[in-house]
Amino acid sequence: MESIWTRDIKPAVFPKLMNNIRADTLIVGGGMAGILCAHELADAGVDCVVLEADRVGRGITSGTTAVISAQHSVLYSDLIRRFGRETAKGYLDVNLQAVKRLSQVAWGIDCDFEMRPSVLYARTDGDKMRREAAAVNDLGFNAHFTDRLPLGIPCAGAVVFPDMAQFHPFKLLDALAAKLRIYEKSAVLKLEEYTAHTESGSVTAKNIIIASHFPFIDRRGLYFMKLRQKRESVMAVENAPELSCTLSEDAEKGFFFRTYKDKLIVGCGCHDPGREEEDYARIRLFLKERIPEAREVCRWVNQDCFTLDGVPYIGRYAPATPRLFVSTGFNAWGMSTSMTAAMLLRDAILGRENKYAAVFAPSRAMPAGPLLENTAHSAVSLATPTLPRCTHMGCALKHNDTEHTWDCPCHGSRFAEDGTVITGPAVKKAHVK
Repeated sequence: MESIWTRDIKPAVFPKLMNNIRADTLIVGGGMAGILCAHELADAGVDCVVLEADRVGRGITSGTTAVISAQHSVLYSDLIRRFGRETAKGYLDVNLQAVKRLSQVAWGIDCDFEMRPSVLYARTDGDKMRREAAAVNDLGFNAHFTDRLPLGIPCAGAVVFPDMAQFHPFKLLDALAAKLRIYEKSAVLKLEEYTAHTESGSVTAKNIIIASHFPFIDRRGLYFMKLRQKRESVMAVENAPELSCTLSEDAEKGFFFRTYKDKLIVGCGCHDPGREEEDYARIRLFLKERIPEAREVCRWVNQDCFTLDGVPYIGRYAPATPRLFVSTGFNAWGMSTSMTAAMLLRDAILGRENKYAAVFAPSRAMPAGPLLENTAHSAVSLATPTLPRCTHMGCALKHNDTEHTWDCPCHGSRFAEDGTVITGPAVKKAHVK
């Protein structure tokens, strides 16, 4: 499987870390979040180093649909109800700032950047979408309601956010990475105080940002209890109509759509590992019914970290680690949230007060119900007596017949057929034979 973004790009190659070095700030993870953090800090004059376990951007970022929007799966009407108006407005305002800042960063870079409205729709509950539009208006943003969608998609109601965007993630990522100090094939195997150790070198830094998708330091922060990984199946097709907006369904396993040049990107999810073929069948059925002339070009699967309350974890890794930071749990909205994380963590490291920091604080209280459910889900896998086992926390691995990998249903680690780590939080090779 290969995403549409990796088909037409020859990535730059960065060296492997082969000695012991120092920096003001170390960023662990060379995906969109890590590179944007490094870019924002470097722009402010901070000496940064990025360590990437594999190749820059070729992990989780390669599966993105690259939609830039402040309109996320968590509804603002829900945020107001659960957290209050002030928190909901803070979440909206900082994400609108992230959209604007990412647009500024992309300006002048040939990354197929286009302004497009984003649309969140419901198939059956139009009143819910009317309430959402009213809530967003009350928070100060000019969203509007509609009940008409392209492609003949059934719609009871939808909320339109104007002036959002889409782009080619690697064209932007590679342009930014070229100006940074990056080491590839340099997985962090151990963190001692503020020194990160790799296979053949180390980085000692005043500040460290863990931007490795799923945090791998289990003794702090309890992220293995506060995060759940889900996967989305995505397909790019040709001979399909062009969309003038991006579309996302308000449903747990809903569809999402965007256009890239002459291709239509269609996806659906979220699901646990190993159910990709079921979702591809849903995509093909949709295309057969709505766009029968469409032809598949490529397909891929993305994997996202979801938080228990729908708000990302961005800030201090734990209360006892004042110079160790984290950005994770982007809830399938990685592009705008990566920039939100970059802005918040830039200000934290520079000692600037940011009025939005408390909204995303990882140390905030977690809802008891989802926390117990997530813990029970992991306990079931831990108690499963089958082999092989994940090297992260010992959960039973399941074979993914679609992608020919071994996947951990607890915390989302993935391993190749020979046991090599593909996706963390695991850092050690698994014994799969």
